[in-house]
Amino acid sequence: MSSPSLPASGAPRLHGLDTLRAAAILLVFAYHYQVFVSGESTFGWLSRIGWTGVDLFFVLSGYLIANQLMGGIARGERLSLPRFYGRRLLRTLPNFYVVLALYLLLPQLMGGREPPPLWRFLTFTQNIGLAPGTAFSHAWSLCIEEQFYLALPAALVLGAALKSRRRLLAWSLIGGLTLAAIVWRDHLWRRYGTQDPSLGYYPQLYYGSLARLDEFLPGVAIALLKHGHADRWAALMGRARMLLLIGGAASFAMLTLMLHFYYIDGYGYGRAMSSWGYSALAWSFGLLVLAALAPRGPMARIEVPGANALARWSYALYLTHKPIAYALVQPLAVIGLTRTSAGAALAIAAACLLGGWLLYRAVERPFLGWRDRWIPSQFVAATRATTASQRSPQHA
Repeated sequence: MSSPSLPASGAPRLHGLDTLRAAAILLVFAYHYQVFVSGESTFGWLSRIGWTGVDLFFVLSGYLIANQLMGGIARGERLSLPRFYGRRLLRTLPNFYVVLALYLLLPQLMGGREPPPLWRFLTFTQNIGLAPGTAFSHAWSLCIEEQFYLALPAALVLGAALKSRRRLLAWSLIGGLTLAAIVWRDHLWRRYGTQDPSLGYYPQLYYGSLARLDEFLPGVAIALLKHGHADRWAALMGRARMLLLIGGAASFAMLTLMLHFYYIDGYGYGRAMSSWGYSALAWSFGLLVLAALAPRGPMARIEVPGANALARWSYALYLTHKPIAYALVQPLAVIGLTRTSAGAALAIAAACLLGGWLLYRAVERPFLGWRDRWIPSQFVAATRATTASQRSPQHA
């Protein structure tokens, strides 16, 4: 998944967020390895529950982008939508286009399956009604992220124009949209939950925009708390251990429930986990994000070896790990490393790390540098003239 923000050169890393982003990409890798390579739980329960790494990415992205935008608005800066979308496209498109081109030019090497029409990728609508098993199917989550990035800045610009009760409206929207998503997923479960998942559950619920966009809202809520409720934020940041304990317990509880009741053999997808479970999982991850942001907390103070690198490469790793794993299965079998062997898992993991690093160094990093030179900010500082005109009677 793409990272909305990277610290500027020389800026301190947020070790807690690095740890969570690294955990998210490792979870996704463990799950995809089971589904597309080994056919078994190679990494134990992490393989079975690894799909939740995407949910963690959604929460992180919700916080990171909302924090950037709300922070600038709180400083009195004016958000420029063209600048925001320009920076966003320079962040997302280079890596995405390189991998998409490989899928189109080298289909057999990249998986040998038929991709959706090109326009679906170019418009970030590939996830809508997506049939499982198509080429580059894991780009579905990137589509949902880009749809979220399209909606949030426009909503904040509209909210900034309101004179009063903006925070109340924002909290009401967060609560209302979460409830609406739960109701919508419950409706979809009643139609598709116990049928063949490829016929409805995956295309309509798992990949569906309206069924998954609420998972960004915990991150948005954290940013709103930070920039709209300073006293409460300061009090929470002083209770890092409590946040970590509660967030860890809540996340462990939801992962356990998902592990046992998300999919039930001989029955289908569980109703509770399909309706409110996605939201509860996202909010439990949100508590972990809160704990990670507390400056004196364990997650902020402890730098997990390798987490920084995995966090920086996570977008490139996400895009490339599936085709790399697929391409290596047969060559490894020729030298005696079957797809279920530990040697194959180590070799594929190393190759995926190398592929992600190469894409990050050769494509992503240069474009990030050019983006920061061409569009250094997504905000326009308020001028004195503008401020004065806003205070004059004719503009009251």
